[in-house]
Amino acid sequence: MHSKQISVAQLFYRSLYNSSHGLLKQRMRELVPVKQALLRDVRKRYGSKEICKVTVDQAIGGMRNVFALFYDASLLDAKTGITMRDYNIPELQEYLQKAENGHEPLPEALFWLLCTGDFPSEQEFADVQQEWKQRGQLDSQTQNFILSLPKSAHPMTMLSQTLLYLQKDSLFQQAYDQGKVSKPQYWEYFYEDAMDLLAKIPRVAALIYRHKYKNGEIISANESLDWAGNYAHMLGYNKFEVRECLRGYLSIHADHEGGNVSAHTTHLVGSALADPYLSYSAGVNGLAGPLHGLANQEVLKWLLEMREELGENISNEKIQDYVLTTIREGKVIPGYGHAVLRYTDPRFIHQKDFAARHIKDDPLVDLVRQCYHVIPPVLKTIGKIQNPWPNVDAHSGVLLYHYGMREFQYYTVVFAVSRALGCMANLIWSRAFGLPIERPGSITMRWIEEKFGENQNLK
Repeated sequence: MHSKQISVAQLFYRSLYNSSHGLLKQRMRELVPVKQALLRDVRKRYGSKEICKVTVDQAIGGMRNVFALFYDASLLDAKTGITMRDYNIPELQEYLQKAENGHEPLPEALFWLLCTGDFPSEQEFADVQQEWKQRGQLDSQTQNFILSLPKSAHPMTMLSQTLLYLQKDSLFQQAYDQGKVSKPQYWEYFYEDAMDLLAKIPRVAALIYRHKYKNGEIISANESLDWAGNYAHMLGYNKFEVRECLRGYLSIHADHEGGNVSAHTTHLVGSALADPYLSYSAGVNGLAGPLHGLANQEVLKWLLEMREELGENISNEKIQDYVLTTIREGKVIPGYGHAVLRYTDPRFIHQKDFAARHIKDDPLVDLVRQCYHVIPPVLKTIGKIQNPWPNVDAHSGVLLYHYGMREFQYYTVVFAVSRALGCMANLIWSRAFGLPIERPGSITMRWIEEKFGENQNLK
């Protein structure tokens, strides 16, 4: 027992020594007391203000438009779409660092922004990139664990299990168990775990792909590449276009405010002081649910079925009829509409523009473009549809399909690699802000009847 404690202490202090020289950790140490003071001031001035009222329908109907979660890194607006630290998708593409000769934002730069609120300098960007390369190595035990997983398992199950396996290395959990961490230090330990998780998750995800779909033929990392480019390389995709596709994909999917299932689950589990590995494994499980992470696969399936039924060179009129038939069958049009957005998702526009730059003469990509012009006017004629415009899923799966990834179940793993960026930034700041365990109240049908019904004495 004594030797284990020494090992844990040595591991932590070595990690603290290494990260104390990291520019992101230094910047966080400067920002945390400032942000803590700002939050105290906000609570002092506005703590008693009412944000919104909640109806019975909202309580039963998935808490839509109930604003009761503090999540500071990103915000989703019905008109303008997602902003990350107040910057929209076109601004992220313009200002974040890019690969040489590339147009797509690099996730390392985005993570700096999510953590600090500022765009990184070239030195700061390079520092995060180098730190992730150093932290990202997978030991032989972890590789053997992944390669021992049954190939019949869903790749998201494999990812969740591997995150739980890596939890043995959680510095927060080890320090907490030994009583060596105080509340003001929580965020620093969460930071270490989050940085380790982010550094490793592309390598874990790539190894899962090669194990399940490519007979376990592992491709070693190329340390000259960036985080997303190296992920594409380890998957087995080495064309510059594919690397660019993944750079953009991983950036624009990184965060989508705190109310979606994966972000909220990660935040909720983390509020119980479950370390980042436990918390994000739970978030991954939520993302694996078909109503959250399966959407781009559903779009792709629907488009392929349309082509199979209607053939090539589909007219606008045939698409209109196909859409109406789908709706009459009681189905939704996958990739169109959104729980919050009321206009075209800027992330869809980002991917459409990417395809216009890089992809020519692909019938499926051309069909996506055609549907963008044809489907919304049809949906507008149906009164109950609030948002007839495409969301990000209307294009993302088609891009992966175009570049040769035909393993549909794996698409959600790519999503999970991306979403880790936002979830980890939020976990760090949740601990820095000292946010409490999340514990909303719940109601029953009897409670509703007793409060609002004609018979107030219902027993």
